[in-house]
Amino acid sequence: MNDAVSPIQDPGGISLGELVSGLGPHTASLLGAAAGSGAVLGAEFYEALEDLPEDPQLLLLAPSAGGLIAEHPEQVTALAERAAACGATAIALKCRDDDVPTLAAIAETSGVPFVRVGEQTSWRLFDALLAQALGEQRHSEDAHRDRGAEPLFALANELAGFFGGSVAIEDLGRRVIAYSSVPGQLIDRLRTQGILTRQVPDSPFNDDQYRTVLRSERPIKYPQLEDEEPRVAFAIRAGALPLGTIWAIDASGDPELTAEQEERIRAAATVAAAHLLEQLRSGDATQAPRVARLRTLLDGSEVAGSELAELGISEERGAALLVFAPSDDRPTTLAQLRTTVQRQLALHHPETVTAARRGRVYALVARDPGAAAAGLIAPLIPLIDRLIGPGTRVALPGVAHRSGEVAPLRQLADRMLDAADANPRLVRESILTVEALRPLLVLSRVAGVFAAEPELCSPALALLAERDPGYADTLVAWCACFGNVARTARELGVHENTVRYRIRQVEEQYGVRLAEPDELLTVWLQLRAAGSAGKGDAR
Repeated sequence: MNDAVSPIQDPGGISLGELVSGLGPHTASLLGAAAGSGAVLGAEFYEALEDLPEDPQLLLLAPSAGGLIAEHPEQVTALAERAAACGATAIALKCRDDDVPTLAAIAETSGVPFVRVGEQTSWRLFDALLAQALGEQRHSEDAHRDRGAEPLFALANELAGFFGGSVAIEDLGRRVIAYSSVPGQLIDRLRTQGILTRQVPDSPFNDDQYRTVLRSERPIKYPQLEDEEPRVAFAIRAGALPLGTIWAIDASGDPELTAEQEERIRAAATVAAAHLLEQLRSGDATQAPRVARLRTLLDGSEVAGSELAELGISEERGAALLVFAPSDDRPTTLAQLRTTVQRQLALHHPETVTAARRGRVYALVARDPGAAAAGLIAPLIPLIDRLIGPGTRVALPGVAHRSGEVAPLRQLADRMLDAADANPRLVRESILTVEALRPLLVLSRVAGVFAAEPELCSPALALLAERDPGYADTLVAWCACFGNVARTARELGVHENTVRYRIRQVEEQYGVRLAEPDELLTVWLQLRAAGSAGKGDAR
């Protein structure tokens, strides 16, 4: 997996039992007689095609192993034996209740316990929780204790005492959730306004600054910009999961970021992450949920520009939008479809975020440069068919490299699915691409143009369809056969002379000039658009 947790080394480590106990029973539980006795120095994802890491005392995260227990327990046993040989402390996976006895027996035989990850805990969140729990070992035990009722406010005051300027701790919704109140601290108009409203005020620099800070692995120092005092900013993260940002007005006068400033704001971000992560786990987080971020992108309104970074997706790599349309769009079916898509995609793309919207499920994942999106979806289709029934289609409209590009992709995906629904005889595939549907998408657009501008439609064709529908059907078939009378006759099951007579009547009685190439094109477009209008983009 690309998004592996970097091993966090510490001489003391933390015992497996203490680690799992700290995560809580809803997040993780131990399986195995010797569970809890070993120390954990770090955690790393395991891929079946890769060698096991050589570092000892690691917690191996094995998302794919859970699916092997029932049918291929020998493979799980082999993994446990290899882990024991490498000195791994334990293996983390998800499993069903029926699999617990098998895993306990494997743990007993191999000497390597298993950590059962809670079914409702995504691998991304589990990764973040581990990173936080293991990272805390590098800091003193009382680094964030005894802060009183509002530890983040105390943290902001501590940081303001060092920088000499006002400090704000913000969530991903750019809401000020804590701020400093140190007497004599340097503060400017924008910070004052933000504290009073508890919301970051609009600024022409906002979108670019937040996007840069959330993508950067190091603190960033911004010089004075108009009436904004110099600032040092750093992202608050737990592992790869963005949680918020810290902004400190710098009164030191140093033009560049000093080593001590970087160390101080990094330490503060680690402490802040502990509190924000606990809020996220308990459901009380103040930042806008990831699903709400996706819904904002899908709607295309009030897009700030930093949403992709806030979702942990780099703009250079891009975000692929996948849209699932079940044949049965009841709420219960949609909920099950969304859960299935989220769990399966998150195994290899922990940044995956999904949302159900008007009968469809939308998923956003980081683009994999080495594989097409269709390859990611193909194994999912049989699973979805088994769980919720056959007939689900998936539209792959493309990749967004900016937050504002997601909504147009959503609109394109909706048109693709509508076009497929309107032409079931022509579209039988489960995975829909723009390349395969381009003719139908063109016709759908043309139908929209004719509907919006009826003066472009030929009155003669409308009259023909009303008075002589048989002649209209013959004209459609004749156009589809490129004017080949014999083929048209076979398609309709009539004599060739009948086809010639009807086409002649269309030209003579209704004034349709089929010998004119441009008029023939507009005739065909109007006839085809009338039969392939689809449902438009009403969603």
